[in-house]
Amino acid sequence: MIVFPAIDLKGGQVVRLAEGDMARATVYGDDPAAQAEAFAAAGADHLHVVDLDGAFAGASVNGDAVRRIVERFPGRVQVGGGIRDRHAIERWFDAGVARVVIGTAAVKDPDLVRDAARDFPERIVVAVDARDNMVATEGWADVSDLTATDLARRFEDAGVAAVLFTDVGRDGLLKGCNVEATTALAAAVSIPVIASGGVAGIEDILALAGKPGIEGVITGRALYDGRLDLAEAIRVARG
Repeated sequence: MIVFPAIDLKGGQVVRLAEGDMARATVYGDDPAAQAEAFAAAGADHLHVVDLDGAFAGASVNGDAVRRIVERFPGRVQVGGGIRDRHAIERWFDAGVARVVIGTAAVKDPDLVRDAARDFPERIVVAVDARDNMVATEGWADVSDLTATDLARRFEDAGVAAVLFTDVGRDGLLKGCNVEATTALAAAVSIPVIASGGVAGIEDILALAGKPGIEGVITGRALYDGRLDLAEAIRVARG
């Protein structure tokens, strides 16, 4: 299982939100690229980066910060936030990003995801962000009438690399990952699932490691608050 340390960007700073609320942001640093290097020094070879401003604006806002991260992180970087058209996808790949994460557009423009997954095999990740099991879009500001499983199943035959499942109600709150919902989604679809939202400590890594269909887990606040040691998490995840 892969551990993805998270770098969320707001106004060029490294932040974490509570339940996806931009008004409830905690700032952890003003040098995202240095944070990426610190994660690499702890053993991370994958990184999850989110342009939070972009998620609400519908287009990249923190592009310069992301590019600096990609330049200085020696592993694979996946990026999400405001990626809603073909140009945005191609721009990130041209910048050296390994995979792009598509959320809102997966609901509103599924053909965009299908076409991109066909043209960029194993490089498109579908974000399934759920509040009470209903898919949230537009930076989690809106809730759709789709269940998490329904959305994931739409792309089972599309060739996407993974589904990134986030329990929005737990994100950034250190309540513990929703292992039950994550493993249920992994059992319901054939696409690998990445867990996200609420990781509080090593117990969450232990609970997810080795579970069928779970490709990885994203963790942010637990790392920044010192509740989770990244090197230990990676060791446990690798079994």
